[in-house]
Amino acid sequence: MPRRERVMRMSVELPLWRALAGYRVLTMLYAIGLCATAYSHFVRPWVAVAYYAVLVVWTLATLPRVASATACTKRFLAADLAVALTGILLTPLADNHERIAGGGPTLPSIWTAGAVLAFALKGGWRWAAVASTAVAAVNLVERGRPARDTVHNVILVWVASIAIGYVVEVARASERTLARALEIEAATRERERLARDIHDSVLQVLAMVKRRGAALGGEAAELGRLAGEQEVALRTLVSGGLVPVSRVSEDVSDGAVVRVVEEPYEDGPAGPVDLRSLLAPYACGRVSLAEPGAPVLLPSAAAREVAAAVGAALDNVRRHAGEDARAWLLVEDEPDEVVVTVRDDGPGIPEGRLAQAEGEGRLGVAQSIRGRLRDLGGCAELISVPGQGTEVELKVPKGAEGARGKKAERR
Repeated sequence: MPRRERVMRMSVELPLWRALAGYRVLTMLYAIGLCATAYSHFVRPWVAVAYYAVLVVWTLATLPRVASATACTKRFLAADLAVALTGILLTPLADNHERIAGGGPTLPSIWTAGAVLAFALKGGWRWAAVASTAVAAVNLVERGRPARDTVHNVILVWVASIAIGYVVEVARASERTLARALEIEAATRERERLARDIHDSVLQVLAMVKRRGAALGGEAAELGRLAGEQEVALRTLVSGGLVPVSRVSEDVSDGAVVRVVEEPYEDGPAGPVDLRSLLAPYACGRVSLAEPGAPVLLPSAAAREVAAAVGAALDNVRRHAGEDARAWLLVEDEPDEVVVTVRDDGPGIPEGRLAQAEGEGRLGVAQSIRGRLRDLGGCAELISVPGQGTEVELKVPKGAEGARGKKAERR
């Protein structure tokens, strides 16, 4: 079954662009309403009517332009600001001087702020500062003098647009940081999964070929030596840097985009599985299995992971305790969790050996056992006393969905 690619988008910009589109329409209607209520005071009302006709057509026609940062081009921003500034400069021609001197609104009124906010959303606080400064200069030219109301409105637009532009820049940086963190998490999980799979198959085969070749001698010994070299190289690759499987889109206009290649379900989502049926094949002459009389149910993916961890523990018994070592499996069905204990009568593990093996790239305990249980939300405890054998206790909550199930649910 081919792997599936899921895309997760994170953005605080899109709601801001939608809000800007609504703001432009509402402020356009507000400006027209102001003109209608004061129509009799205009000395040249036809100038105002002509401007508002252009404003209505422009606002409605350019709504797609304020849908995202990609659609909002520099050319559009310049034309949009020109429409606002033209309306301000046309105000003295349409309105009478007394109303203007008394603090009356300009023809575009607060619609002008929408043009400035588009600069802030597109280019951050620096673009907002340029646009608001241009609006401030034209307002002062329209008024003829720096009246208190004019200065107050200019400062308000200037501060608000710069603040919004700064917030947008911070949000974009936060999205990129979060996207990078998700990429690292996805790459780490994929590396751990591959490390477990490789340890359970390829590395064990190479190690067996190395041991058997050394025992047989002759040409087989040379084959065993080559297998040992490849085992060391593969362990180094597994414990080192595998290529991340996720990518971050370079187009951050719609927010950071993280693409993660998911693991396919081998046989699709399944219901609960009796863990006893998966552990039964491990029972043999030297492995004893003690289990409850009732089914021990776990979600399918979780049950398979627990069984694989038990298999990895038994492999360690055969490899390190010897072919004659005995092992005992104990399955306990607790109210909230399932506990599987693997105990052997081998020589035990010397103190510090596990840390040394992990440093050498031998990830049997770290990944094939502890890594699997950690992904399930459980834990693996290892108790070993030299000369008294080793005991591995695996605990998994009954609600665990498995590494694959949890990743699919989270995305």
